[in-house]
Amino acid sequence: MKRAISIIILIAIPFLFATILPVPSGLSEAAWVMFGIYLSAVLGLVFKPIPNSMVLITAVAGTALFMGPYLGGAKEATKQALSGYASSTTWIIVSAFALSIAFTKTGLGKRWAYFLIGKFGKTTLRLSYVTAFLDLVVSPATPSNTARAGGIVFPIVNSIAQSLSKDKVETENRVGAFLACNSYMSTKMTSFIFATAMAGNMLVIGYANDILGTHLNWGNWAVAMIIPGIVCLCIIPLVVYIFVRPDIKKIDNVVISKQGLEELGEMKRSEKMLVLIFVLALLGWSVPSLASSLFGLKIDIDATAVAVGAMSLSVLLGVLKFEDIAGSKECIGTLFWFGGIMSLSGMMNKLGFFKWLGTFIQGNMNLDLDPLIVLIIIGFISIIVRYLYASATVFITTLLPVLFLIGKSAGVDPYLLAFLLITTNSYGGALTHFGGPAASVIFGAGYNTVKEWWITGFVVAMVSFILCLAIGLPYWEMLGMN
Repeated sequence: MKRAISIIILIAIPFLFATILPVPSGLSEAAWVMFGIYLSAVLGLVFKPIPNSMVLITAVAGTALFMGPYLGGAKEATKQALSGYASSTTWIIVSAFALSIAFTKTGLGKRWAYFLIGKFGKTTLRLSYVTAFLDLVVSPATPSNTARAGGIVFPIVNSIAQSLSKDKVETENRVGAFLACNSYMSTKMTSFIFATAMAGNMLVIGYANDILGTHLNWGNWAVAMIIPGIVCLCIIPLVVYIFVRPDIKKIDNVVISKQGLEELGEMKRSEKMLVLIFVLALLGWSVPSLASSLFGLKIDIDATAVAVGAMSLSVLLGVLKFEDIAGSKECIGTLFWFGGIMSLSGMMNKLGFFKWLGTFIQGNMNLDLDPLIVLIIIGFISIIVRYLYASATVFITTLLPVLFLIGKSAGVDPYLLAFLLITTNSYGGALTHFGGPAASVIFGAGYNTVKEWWITGFVVAMVSFILCLAIGLPYWEMLGMN
């Protein structure tokens, strides 16, 4: 009954905007009705009466069916409603998901992990850095940090923790508590280093380019995030080590590595092909921007074309079967909801809603502060409000555009604003044990208490924020992307 009432309310919201609520001065009727549809979709993502994918598909269908009178006809409304599914942003994420499936299916992610453990994991602290580095290595091709942290890294961490503390239950396994917590906190750092390391990052690019007028892409994102990201990734395992102390300091990493590699057997042809595809994808994503920024050379290769090519090559070379991609609920689900939200947000921008909202905020808020102070305040707010969010994607679709508009109205440098909120969006999810789907997987193993997780997460988020202000801001200003 509650679910039915929620659905009825969500369906009623656009009709209220179209028939009863007056159109604000300076805003077109089309933009106002579109905002009603968008608001209904966002509330659907928050309260989830039906799966996220179906929330967005329903909103897209409603747009196609009822926006015709405002957009010059039914065909034009349908075309715009479906435009997000043709978006290059949508397809770079879907293609990267296919590569993440390949890392799991072939066992390459596990092989890299056990190799690194054998070489560098002599202590639990060093092991935490090994798993953080593994997360970093596979992050460009795994836009689901749940799949990366929960599907590749954590199963290995869990196995090690169980083998080192065989006589202890999960709640007494301090090695497990440390490694589990670290694996989640580390993925919050790797998730902002590359645009394809978290699905929501591509939404951030869309909002930043539309609202702030930036020109973000995979390459200049990576250039901007690599320095503050690596610094955070070097510091955070030590922070976690201080707050979640393991009871075993040294481990027999050689034995663990040997056993893991023996279970995997000889390196398969599919793994070798995946290494080749992964390297080619990284080159295709990074070389054009690096060549332009460092040497002034123009190499015209589109990042989405590279991603789709990598997905196709993985099937052609036998790394994946098409059924592996088509049968992935996460991959297909992402296509449905991501394409839908790209359509809705794109239409909001085309109809001038974000421009109107920015003007409204500028005229009704006292933003007479130094732009740097406004930037710091916005960054802090974007972290603290994550106590209320269980999804980075929901945060991005509901609050990030508003924070962008507030910062823009206050005269904050658009690139500094975009870069700082890129980072806070990621490690803001460290605050709670429900801050992202990966947290439910890792916290659900039972090693950590809520109190321990929340205290550690708060410190991790604040330390990361300070590091990004102290190191990130000067570095981003030095890049001078304006």
